[in-house]
Amino acid sequence: MVGEELTVTISDEELAAQAAPMVDELVADQVASKVAAQDPTLWGADAESEASIRLSWTTLHKSSRPLIGEIEALREELRSEGVDRIVLAGMGGSSLAPEVIAATENVALTVLDTTDPGQVADALAGDLQRTVLVVSSKSGGTVETDSHRRIFAKAFADNGIDAARRIVVVTDPGSPLSELAEKEGYRKVFLADPHVGGRYSALTAFGLVPAGLAGADIARLLDQAAAAAQVLGADSADNPAVKLAAAWGAAHNAGAEKVVLADTGSGITGFADWAEQLIAESTGKLGTGLLPVAVDGPAAPGFADAGADATPVAIGPVTGAAKVATTGSLGAQFLLWEFATAIAGRLLKINPFDQPDVEAAKKAARSLLDDPSKLTGGETPTAVDDAVEIFAPAGVSGDGSLSDVLREFLATAPEGGYLAVQAYLDRLDDASAALLRPELAKRTGLQTTFGWGPRFLHSTGQYHKGGHQNGIFLQITGANEDDLDVPDRPYTLGQLQHAQALGDGQVLTERGRPVLRLHLTDRAAGLAELMRAVQEAE
Repeated sequence: MVGEELTVTISDEELAAQAAPMVDELVADQVASKVAAQDPTLWGADAESEASIRLSWTTLHKSSRPLIGEIEALREELRSEGVDRIVLAGMGGSSLAPEVIAATENVALTVLDTTDPGQVADALAGDLQRTVLVVSSKSGGTVETDSHRRIFAKAFADNGIDAARRIVVVTDPGSPLSELAEKEGYRKVFLADPHVGGRYSALTAFGLVPAGLAGADIARLLDQAAAAAQVLGADSADNPAVKLAAAWGAAHNAGAEKVVLADTGSGITGFADWAEQLIAESTGKLGTGLLPVAVDGPAAPGFADAGADATPVAIGPVTGAAKVATTGSLGAQFLLWEFATAIAGRLLKINPFDQPDVEAAKKAARSLLDDPSKLTGGETPTAVDDAVEIFAPAGVSGDGSLSDVLREFLATAPEGGYLAVQAYLDRLDDASAALLRPELAKRTGLQTTFGWGPRFLHSTGQYHKGGHQNGIFLQITGANEDDLDVPDRPYTLGQLQHAQALGDGQVLTERGRPVLRLHLTDRAAGLAELMRAVQEAE
């Protein structure tokens, strides 16, 4: 793999000069060694109680080693029964790390972090005779994951398969899912370390079990982290985590609160998507924080042309506009970014281990699901343009064509603000929606993020509500040709997806942020129309 040695390079001289005093302060205060020693006092009195039960990630390279044999034994057992297709039902920290590990190691892992009926139906259409479902939830009550479990359990039973033998659980001790797994007699329960938050859980059972069952070499991953741990816990100006955190802190103080992430040849696949949750959910609160912007590469709009409000960070060698670059193996990079994010929390004077604004959107969605009639009818579009129904926010007239509405909406962004594109669609069949990010970034000059809903609610959703309040939000929802019932629940998967979009939009609107929702009555035609409108809205 490229970049085995763990390094952080600050290539921008001005940023390096601004970061130097912070590096000196962090070294003098022995912050790195105190993080490694799990000192909960580093983030202030208000954070101490939370930090005291959230720092076990610093020693996972040791404590997770017993999992190696357990996972390998189960994998061989399953394979001897002809079961070699691994489907993961998990959200946020339960899905992002295993997806990166599996993709980097080029092993097959089907990830369900969606409520889109079409995407779930595609996963169901695979060979169930060869399938094991890994149900992964820290809280044990994640609604998306519970829905997937119910749907697959019924599908197994309908196909004459013993569902209990095909469901493996990863959860925290004492969670409702743990209790259910025991009651139902599920194949295997892996209990993760409860003193690790979801976004820091890459090297716990949440990251290792799905990837390991799929065939990834998790022993090597832990070896890579172990090799990095000593360096990352050292109180030295050369400590890569100290340098990275200081660069972020100095940039933020200078008005660059966005961190644009591009892979420049790291040998790691999809790392920015994992780092996005770690940074956004850890720092985006109390009206401050770092907004991660994941882009396709160093030539992408937002990275190559980053303005004063953003810091381009390369995952891999220094390339092009990158002001900061990190290199190293995947296990080492996981630990590096976790250390750096925790240290950045101290610099920003926030608690990097809580997520105070995540529950708001969940609560709004639950309210809608409690009365599914609110999800059907009663929604009158501001306008309709062929296959796109337009729901314009206050202050945007909604008159005229889709391109006119987009132009008016984009003009509501404050100077130095950002645009978040939120696609509640199928990230496989509707993958072309992701092309909207570079198109909009190029045409507006705004730092532009793209998230698949509801996946992003467990990631950047915290920052949207708790971080710098200078975002505008483009929601894209779509009609479902076929829906899926959620067994023993009063709603369908499509209704859950719709409730999540409306619930999040409601919370953002209540916080004074503009939300434009575009509903595609025909997904393919609507996406094509939307792309044309973006190009015309310049």
